[in-house]
Amino acid sequence: MSGTSRDMPHPDVADLVLTDVLFALSDPSRLDIVRRLTEGPLEVAACRPVGGEIPKSTLSHHLKTLREAGVVRNVPRGRQRFISLRREDLDNRFPGLLAAVLHQPQAEPRG
Repeated sequence: MSGTSRDMPHPDVADLVLTDVLFALSDPSRLDIVRRLTEGPLEVAACRPVGGEIPKSTLSHHLKTLREAGVVRNVPRGRQRFISLRREDLDNRFPGLLAAVLHQPQAEPRG
């Protein structure tokens, strides 16, 4: 894991584990966070996303799970943190995984 005393530890690309990434993405709330991150970094102030509705403790847990799995990067900036998707790292380690997980095909009618 890389990091400084001010940064939270993040796994190196070579240390990303597929089952950890899949577990992190298996929760609907975490998957929603990742989908929001595809549009750009999320600003977190006092452990709460700007305009967010997730309880502080729940968001903290989800962000920790995503960070420890290597799905997101959590970077401090002053009193805030910026959460970004590690898309390039994930695509390099597991090509096509994010595209497959984030793709939501419409359900076909059963008949």
